[in-house]
Amino acid sequence: MIGLAPWLIGFPLIGAAILLLGGKATDRWGHWIGVTASAASGVLAIILLFRMIGTPAEGRSVDHHLWTWLSAGGLDVDLGLRLDPLSMTFVMLVTFVGTLIHVYSVAYMDHDPDRRRFFAYLNLFVAAMLTLVLADSYLLLFVGWEGVGLASYLLIGFWDTGRPSARENAVAAKKAFVMNRIGDMGLIAAMALLFAHAGALDFGTTLSDESVGTMSQATATAIGLCLLLAACGKSAQFPLQAWLGDAMAGPTPVSALIHAATMVTAGVYLMVRSGAILEAAPTAQLVVVLVGAVTLIFGAIVGCAKDDIKKALAASTMSQIGYMMLAAGLGPAGYAYAIFHLLTHGFFKAGLFLGAGSVMHAMDDQTDMRRFGGLSRFLPITWITMGLGWLAILGIPPFSGFWSKDGIIEAAFLPVEGQPWRAWVFGTVAVLGAAITAFYMTRLFFMTFGGRRPRWTEGQHPHEGSPLMWWPLVFLGVGSAALGLVLGIGGTFTTWLEPVVGHAEHHEPVLPVWLIITATLVVVVLGALLAFRMYAVQVVPEEAPRGSVLTRAARKDLYQDAANETLVLAPAVGLARVVQVGDRDVVDRGWGVLPQAVSWFGGVFRKAQTGYVRSYAAGMAGGVLVIAVVAWLVVGLGGAQ
Repeated sequence: MIGLAPWLIGFPLIGAAILLLGGKATDRWGHWIGVTASAASGVLAIILLFRMIGTPAEGRSVDHHLWTWLSAGGLDVDLGLRLDPLSMTFVMLVTFVGTLIHVYSVAYMDHDPDRRRFFAYLNLFVAAMLTLVLADSYLLLFVGWEGVGLASYLLIGFWDTGRPSARENAVAAKKAFVMNRIGDMGLIAAMALLFAHAGALDFGTTLSDESVGTMSQATATAIGLCLLLAACGKSAQFPLQAWLGDAMAGPTPVSALIHAATMVTAGVYLMVRSGAILEAAPTAQLVVVLVGAVTLIFGAIVGCAKDDIKKALAASTMSQIGYMMLAAGLGPAGYAYAIFHLLTHGFFKAGLFLGAGSVMHAMDDQTDMRRFGGLSRFLPITWITMGLGWLAILGIPPFSGFWSKDGIIEAAFLPVEGQPWRAWVFGTVAVLGAAITAFYMTRLFFMTFGGRRPRWTEGQHPHEGSPLMWWPLVFLGVGSAALGLVLGIGGTFTTWLEPVVGHAEHHEPVLPVWLIITATLVVVVLGALLAFRMYAVQVVPEEAPRGSVLTRAARKDLYQDAANETLVLAPAVGLARVVQVGDRDVVDRGWGVLPQAVSWFGGVFRKAQTGYVRSYAAGMAGGVLVIAVVAWLVVGLGGAQ
């Protein structure tokens, strides 16, 4: 049965190849090839999952060798797949949610002339992500890592039609591509350090007790920080988060796929997979937690000021991934909850994004929430399913987000030996993030569906889309409501992951658990009530008011682009100009002097070529005379000594 594992990647990869190579001949039916390929991987994933569940816990990690990629001297580089509870959790998320997004896209992209190419890129995205999470080595993981980056570039810029109005799509795709390449340098450096230490890149060797146990703390810290840089780029964490909001330029199903099931989850996966190295580097672990905490609050503040429904959800993703990174930096106590929240978030965030797409479909591609209002009567299925996602992300029991996010908040309050401040600082940040999340998500929900009167443009007639669009919303809504409850009760999910992330010893938080849960729910309800009063009870102005200094800053993403341009882009451009001047004025002109000198000497000696025998004879006589004088001088001076 394990021999079928390569087909998890093979099905969507073949689907992408058929759609890209088949060209326009597949335009009429190609999208169903894309759906079938993703669904086939999903069915195979279910079969392999049940086989794994029926295996004893100690036998659930299986490596499947594919082939030897490189063999030179004493160096053998093998490629293989690793199936264990962690990779299978991602496989289920990617294939199930990915297939629902494929189905939704059949209707959403119905009128797009390039729908076949769009599905080819979706299949490529799924295949790359499955390669990333199934890899048994950092080398193959890097192949999937780059494949995800390429697919995201193609999909974010999908509507780059060459028209000036589509320029922002190309700019957004390029921005995502470049910022991800910065993170990729971290992964390459980490692999180089790992290979220098262990002489291999497979997980079995590099993450073994023998390898990590002989690793110096300086080496472990350097590797941990390089891995964190990679994760920051791929998961849009501080300071490499600026690309995520602009990535909304792509079609909405792309946003759902990137934010829920594929790209941004890759960084969290990398951190948890590399947990053994992080545990050997306490400084790197602390930096991971700090980055997670900063991004959590950063994204939440930005989300409070966005009127564009997709950009508000993008900021929300940044913030929720911050929760996961914070948990991943807490060690074994947080690993399982980081992945648990990633799983539940995959369902409710995909539902929220696809719901946003349904709203845009009904409102003629309008994304400004100040032009919505009162849509609950006209889009009842979208309203209910997005409502389930809203309650889930708020963490209201018993919806899914409560079980996963509450676990992270409790873990953040766990005491750390020798650093008593950590529990209070990171626990408070986690609770504060829950309150702000409640505010901006309630704001989004009621600006769209609530309010006393609609704020539509005259002539709009909002209505539900095709069943192909709302059935995926229903499935995701059910997952948003019940998945956390099913996997959270009795610690089912944390027990499932223990063979990979290890057993976390029970420790009491610095505050009683009941008090943490109560305080979190109180601030969540207060945040939601404040937003309800401002955006459901009061009239929402159609033009955004000027707002406070913080509001204006949040509308500009807290000036992250300005900071990047000032601190990174401007010095880089200045350095490039210095290099350009040096290359042009010093190197090029310096080397240009040499041929000019040769040419000048050539011109001088050319004058001696007169063609007259008498001139040559005189020249030869002069030369003999010079040689004779020199010889006489040398002999005479030698004799004098």
